[in-house]
Amino acid sequence: MTTGIGGSTAIAELEALVPWSDMAPSIGALEREGRLEKARRLLADSGADALLIGAGASLRYFAGVPWGASERLVAMLLPLVGDPIVICPRFELGTLEADLAVEADVRLWEEDESPSMLLAGALRERRVATLAVDPAMAFLFVDRLRKAAPSVELIDGSSVIDGCRMLKSPAELALMAQAKAMTLEVQRRAARILDEGIAASEVRRFIDEAHRALGASGSSFCIVQFGRSTAFPHGLPGESYLHEGDMVLIDTGCTVDGYNSDITRSYVFGEASDEQRSIWALEQEAQEAAFDAARPGVACEEVDAAARAVLERAGLGPDYRLPGLPHRTGHGIGLSIHEPSYLVRGDKTPLAPGMCFSNEPMIVMPDRFGIRLEDHFHVTEEGAAWFTHPSPSIDAPFG
Repeated sequence: MTTGIGGSTAIAELEALVPWSDMAPSIGALEREGRLEKARRLLADSGADALLIGAGASLRYFAGVPWGASERLVAMLLPLVGDPIVICPRFELGTLEADLAVEADVRLWEEDESPSMLLAGALRERRVATLAVDPAMAFLFVDRLRKAAPSVELIDGSSVIDGCRMLKSPAELALMAQAKAMTLEVQRRAARILDEGIAASEVRRFIDEAHRALGASGSSFCIVQFGRSTAFPHGLPGESYLHEGDMVLIDTGCTVDGYNSDITRSYVFGEASDEQRSIWALEQEAQEAAFDAARPGVACEEVDAAARAVLERAGLGPDYRLPGLPHRTGHGIGLSIHEPSYLVRGDKTPLAPGMCFSNEPMIVMPDRFGIRLEDHFHVTEEGAAWFTHPSPSIDAPFG
């Protein structure tokens, strides 16, 4: 049996967990002020007069408001000069005041009123001729605003939002490091509860409870795959049960103050076959090659190419063909699990200190099994640094 797999129970592992003792501090007021000032500098470079930020990860980033997008318009207008203006339903005022972490002029709309007209009035007041729009904002809101303010030119605000969010501060790195450390500990304990016949749903339930026991707000997502299901990057529908010799693939994460973890471990329940061993070792080599290629100034696509070259030398692929690597090598991560930039062919964004990425060059052996090892790194002045140590071997996946 692989070291660290099985031998315990969900009850025993949960009872051994205690809340995280060294919690990273939340993002402070000074850092949020710095984010707004940087956004204004990038906004001026873009030629726009103001930035419109919709509910979601970017509103949390700039204003501390952790609301998801819905059918009701909640947004912040950041002009080049003056306080931000927050547009919000009146009945949400109390919740907004509890969450809002920056000074802002709050403007409210009733359920029978048009928030687009309210926003259009703010644009006229601030003499906004060109508005940069959050790329994640729903077309519904953008289209209504275009009709309410036809004289305002709407442009893509990606250069402003991504220009801020892609480069993480030391405080953000600390929150991400904590989330990832929590998830790696949960991964280790999840492996210990595995037993012949256990259901994937039982493992998912344990992982969510374990994240909560450590102080995270539960699992942000959880994929548990056994055997043939591991050959499909995000699994197959329906329940599955663990059997001797199955490949196990668990991909999960949590959030700490909104910042995400996303770690995958692959190993065998029982004794690994020669083929499983050789593909696991190749996956490890590809992950290492991607990490070694990451340094300031290198284009994102070059990191993907480094991992893919390892697999192609071994006769897999080429490109996205199977058996081989069917998807990108990695994605940016922060307040969103997947965010710019991406380690994929065609993304020529140069790496810079503070950028954070997953490193997960999965190998799929069609209809039989797949292996994904996923850890994250952040770019430093010298190269790259791991948030979590990669899995050392198929026989001792947690060391």
